[in-house]
This record gives sequence, C-alpha cells and structure tokens, in this order.
Amino acid sequence: MSAVSVKRIFKGVVLAAVFASAAFATSSSPAPAFKLPGRGGKTIDLSQFKGQVVMINFWASWCVPCRQEMPLLEDIYKKYKPMGFTMLGVNVEPKQQDAEAFLAKLSKPVTFPVAWDADSKVSALYKVKGMPTTVFIDRKGNVREMHISYRAGDENYYLTQIRTLLKE
Repeated sequence: MSAVSVKRIFKGVVLAAVFASAAFATSSSPAPAFKLPGRGGKTIDLSQFKGQVVMINFWASWCVPCRQEMPLLEDIYKKYKPMGFTMLGVNVEPKQQDAEAFLAKLSKPVTFPVAWDADSKVSALYKVKGMPTTVFIDRKGNVREMHISYRAGDENYYLTQIRTLLKE
C-alpha cells in the first residue's frame, strides 16, 4: 500500500470520526428561553417546565427519520412523564397544515406538547443543523446533550440521557 493510499484512508477515518461525533454534542449552558404557539392554540413557554427534565425534538413533516422516531417519542413521554419528564415537539415548517397532516398519519396519536416554529427562530437559537434534532435539558434549565438525526436504536441513547437526568 502506498503512502498516498494510507494518507487517504487515515483522512477518511478522521473525517468519519468528526462527522460521527457531530451527531452527539455535550454542553452545560442555560437553555435558550422561548415561547411558541402550540397545538390546540396553547402557548408553549419553556419556562413552564423548569424543574423537569425536558427533551425538545425539532422535526419536520418531510423528515423520514422523524416519521420513524415520533411513535417512539410518544412511548417515552408516556412512560417518564409521571417522573418529572416532559417532551416538547417543535415543528420547523412554515405551513402548520403540513405538520398537522403528518401527525394525523402516525401509527399512534402524539399527546406531548407540539409547538410551531414557522420562522425557525427557536431552531436558530438552538443551532439546529438537521432533522430531527433532540435536545436534553436538565432540571436546572441547562442544555446537557444534543443529538442530531435518528437511526433505529437511538431511542436507547435517549432513555439513558433521560434516566441520568431524572436521577440528578
């Protein structure tokens, strides 16, 4: 194997590691505050969930992984809600009708709060780069983890984060 081939392989491995690590980001800074219109005409204010572990899931109707993930998020919400956990779905599309049609076609109804970020201002606050993006906020209101995209099995990572934050 030539030195050029080895350099290309090494460069490819390094780039793959960089992109893989981009799917998970860790921090501990205050979660950006927001108020958004929500499903059913309610206003969703992040501050109303202070003291709870919050999982914000940014999604869009055109996002194929979002369709796979949403029923799993509903199961997580129902199981952990009594323990001081909440799930917030934040749709990032300009047309609320597209999001409502998406939700209507799911295999099970979504009961967690859903907000409309039609102008993507909240998505920008959270530096959302892809769909779906999931943000974990601790009971003190700090962003603790950020996960970009969804692949089958990622829900196990979500559960680990939720359980860890609930124990704190």
